[in-house]
Amino acid sequence: MVPRRLLLTLPLVRLPTGLTDGLPPNVVLIISDDHGWPDYGFLRHPHVRTPNIDRLAAEGVVFSRGYVPSSLCRPSLASMMTGLYPHQHRITGNDPPGNPSDVAARARMADVYRRSKTIVSRLAARGYAGHQSGKWWEGDCRCCGFTECMSHGDVLRGGRHGDEGLRIGRETMQPVFDFIDRAAGRPFFLWYAPFLPHTPHNPPERLLARYRALNLPPGLARYYAMIEWLDETVGQLLDFLEKKDLARNTLVFYLADNGWIQLEGERPLHETRAKLSPYDAGVRTPVIVRWPGRVKPRRDDASLVSSVDLAPTILRACGLPMEHGMPGLDLLDAASLAKRKSVFGSIFVHTSIDIEKPSVNLKYRWVVRDRWKLIQPYGPNANLPVWEGQPFTGWSQSTELYDIFADPAEKNSVAAANPAVVRCLRDDLDAWWKP
Repeated sequence: MVPRRLLLTLPLVRLPTGLTDGLPPNVVLIISDDHGWPDYGFLRHPHVRTPNIDRLAAEGVVFSRGYVPSSLCRPSLASMMTGLYPHQHRITGNDPPGNPSDVAARARMADVYRRSKTIVSRLAARGYAGHQSGKWWEGDCRCCGFTECMSHGDVLRGGRHGDEGLRIGRETMQPVFDFIDRAAGRPFFLWYAPFLPHTPHNPPERLLARYRALNLPPGLARYYAMIEWLDETVGQLLDFLEKKDLARNTLVFYLADNGWIQLEGERPLHETRAKLSPYDAGVRTPVIVRWPGRVKPRRDDASLVSSVDLAPTILRACGLPMEHGMPGLDLLDAASLAKRKSVFGSIFVHTSIDIEKPSVNLKYRWVVRDRWKLIQPYGPNANLPVWEGQPFTGWSQSTELYDIFADPAEKNSVAAANPAVVRCLRDDLDAWWKP
């Protein structure tokens, strides 16, 4: 299929200040929600149609070996916004201890988050306008540097994880378009995190009919249609940037907050080995970066990248220094990326036991290096259910090692046959973070 837009073939260029024609770039961060990493047209899925994300992939660099450090939305999103791992920004679960509607407890958790500087607060100090739409957990997002927010963050009004912001994509794109119009030449940062393809899987019939016709199981047909619905909204956003002649000076990122495997029936989430899990089905995502005239379109199947790399990439592109202590790399710095050997992550209980002490909530740590993936349970918390009241059916409580090139589904642990590899990767984990 020929892409709708002309593919750029310019080499990657890093201007000394990170600016284009003397103007700071706009930044658009597109984050899908509960989206399995292979479920895209450009990754040759046999059924799912994603023509607009495919277009974005064709016009940018695709890192197919992308990861998020934790397979749960709140800690994952916090890592994108701060450029820190969950044990650094300390948002390890979705909810505080006790009642998830406890206003004071949720406020304390949001206060913990705000100790870390966000991308948008750094950009706001440089004159950027910032708009939040979609998933948001951290209370009034103006406290984090946004100038406009769809989500109000009031838990008493349904503000646990997005409230009014969750209308974006499912009901309307107009708030995003209005924000871009109001920016009127001012550089802007757009957080577009629609509640798609997240449950409820209630896609428009015009999309669902296509997947029903394939005689797929009903739940799978609905999930695939939800992905195409997400893709439509991505196309609307990209087309609007083009219409307003903003595409060339806009740095666009795409990734998912965590993975998903659609099961039929009422089986619990943990049985999927995806969301909430340390397996690739939960923590892997393609990462796409498009910056016309600055990024040569290509696919990178070798480099290991992480969502903690978004913040340093954005800051450098906008002419700002990386924050001290940021562990990520600039994705547009090929030399630095080539030196990276490993990416890391950690899995915690869904509802935090202690919002100040990450190790109290820790279930697993994992590391990917070359073809190897080590999953290391945290012994002191072995008996904690990741989700309240749910046993660990299908999840190991012992060290697992996978050759993810030969065994991408992580079905057969080879830890016993490779003790030297296990020791090496365990040392890597402890050097990264020792609880």
